[in-house]
Amino acid sequence: MGTIKKTKLKEKLYAIKTEDGVRIALWKLNAKKDLGRHIFLTHGAFSNRKIFNGIATALTAKGFTCWVMEWRDHGESSKSEKKFNLETVAKYDLHASFDFLFHKMGLKSVDCLTHSGGGIALTMFLIKNPSYKSYINSMSMFGVQAFGAGTELKGKVRILVGKYVAALLGKVPAKSAGSTENNETYYTLKQWFDWNLNHNFKGENGFDYLEKMPSINIPILSICAKGDHFIAPKKGCEEFLNAFKNDENKLYFCSKENGNLEDYDHSRIILSKNSVKELSPLVLDWINEKSERL
Repeated sequence: MGTIKKTKLKEKLYAIKTEDGVRIALWKLNAKKDLGRHIFLTHGAFSNRKIFNGIATALTAKGFTCWVMEWRDHGESSKSEKKFNLETVAKYDLHASFDFLFHKMGLKSVDCLTHSGGGIALTMFLIKNPSYKSYINSMSMFGVQAFGAGTELKGKVRILVGKYVAALLGKVPAKSAGSTENNETYYTLKQWFDWNLNHNFKGENGFDYLEKMPSINIPILSICAKGDHFIAPKKGCEEFLNAFKNDENKLYFCSKENGNLEDYDHSRIILSKNSVKELSPLVLDWINEKSERL
């Protein structure tokens, strides 16, 4: 793979209007070297596009153009007057962004890279909008799980306490999730608490996303970390990945015992210099390996 050199990014902001009237920020990042290959990235809760600065620099240095979507109420996207949750992000924000990329910008295909709730939202979007699956070569998920963090007693207690405190406060403080970015409302993350407590993946109207996950046959690389004890522990990420029932999918567990530089936590797995150094090449290898899919 070789050393990944730092390259100055060129940034362009597109303001995308969703069907429910919210302006979504979609950033185009590229460098001088351009191979005409595209990667779509979206973050999770308590975050914005900045969490991808390191890996986006690494990817653009290899000739990719990165498109980073910021959820409503995050980064440069506008505030949502209505309450929203992960299903809202999937239904409106992702739909508007993919429609823009493929039907207005004319992109033929993308690879996708997500962190945390971004991967959950992308999964829900593709289940409800199967026509977009043919545009995606591969997916790389960092710390993504929806219903497996409470399968053991210790994890279930943590989630139950977290939900109770969040319900009392009406919000989930960013600091409690290891972030310095936005707090999230209790409503935004209530689904996530309930999925993990009930070990299911059902939408507001009872739609069973878990049952439909095998309909996504896009190859997925799931990267999880030993130090991620609460939001996306290994068992949860493994269960989420296995639910797609695709033998082509791969789980990569980061730990010092496995030869990694550190036992990453939920944010450092995507944000830190160490992760960019040793995990970006894994993503690039995965993308290149699956590039002939379409």
